[in-house]
Amino acid sequence: MPDGPAPDDLATLRAAIDAVDNQILALLDRRAEVVREVGRHKRQRREAFHVPQRERAVLERLTAAANGAFPREAVRPVFREIMSACLSLESPLVVSYPGPEATFTHLAGKTRFGLSALYRPAASLGEVFREVGRGADYGVVPVEEASEGLVTHALDHFIDSDLLIVAEIVIEAAHALLTHSGTTAGIERVFAHPVAAARCAAGLVEAAPGAAVVAAPSAAAAAAMAREDLHAAALAPALAAELFDLAVAKPRLDDGPADVARFLVLGRHAPRPTGDDATSLLIGLDDKPGRLAEVLNRLGTAGLNLRRIASRPTDRRGLHDLFFVDVDGHRDDPGCQAALDGLAAGLPLLKVLGSYPRDRGERQT
Repeated sequence: MPDGPAPDDLATLRAAIDAVDNQILALLDRRAEVVREVGRHKRQRREAFHVPQRERAVLERLTAAANGAFPREAVRPVFREIMSACLSLESPLVVSYPGPEATFTHLAGKTRFGLSALYRPAASLGEVFREVGRGADYGVVPVEEASEGLVTHALDHFIDSDLLIVAEIVIEAAHALLTHSGTTAGIERVFAHPVAAARCAAGLVEAAPGAAVVAAPSAAAAAAMAREDLHAAALAPALAAELFDLAVAKPRLDDGPADVARFLVLGRHAPRPTGDDATSLLIGLDDKPGRLAEVLNRLGTAGLNLRRIASRPTDRRGLHDLFFVDVDGHRDDPGCQAALDGLAAGLPLLKVLGSYPRDRGERQT
């Protein structure tokens, strides 16, 4: 006979879990009441409802305090959702992103701001900038993919925008197989964007042998097409399952490690230094020999640690090239500020796009 608790013991344990769940729910209600009181104080003082520094400090404190049976890696996502739901009682965050739904940019936004924010898909990157300028709290834009590099056309929008980069989001951009039943039984077709299908070629053959791969214009379109076909699956982020009434049959089909994608959060208010920050710069150079070498030498002389650099040709404002540069440090740090002042001398364009905390949190897929 199998080992394990007797039926009466199992019933007792289940009753104990129910009691704990009731206690958790009561505490969540109490937290929501306190948050509403905080919201009343903020309205009276005309203060911002969302304070990223406070949120980050709370998540770091709780993660550090997690030394019990509950998995430490689950603390951050659980409390992020609690905080997102409670914030919606004060004033729901409005987050713009380049649509459609179910993209990795959409997923990145949910990873950062939780499920209770209001997500508005925009028609283009430029429209995201405009939405934040018109009143959306934040915008999320893709900037870098491990397999394809920098999303260079994003740089053009920073030249004339007054918005700031206030955060970065780094996620594992894994492709899941979505079906109606949550299994691969009876699957005859897999709808997928061609790039996703190429990244998951071997995984598709193993998961759905004999199924035809049908091209779709996007992950969202693939999920929408599969929703209407009982014998079809979709290759898309797992997020698409909840948006299109599907189930995750295989959580990751990528051949090899999942791609890592980086996104930037646009906002209007600069975050304060945390001690673990990065600063993004937009540098425009004219067509003179040795210009880039001069900039790199200045960075080294100033003691700024270069994290990444990428370029894009341009004809804007008489410039020849745009360089997107990330350095360690916050622009309000005295050393960093002095270095940036020295770097700017004689350059056709040097724009500080923002200083923000480095993303060292959990990776969502």
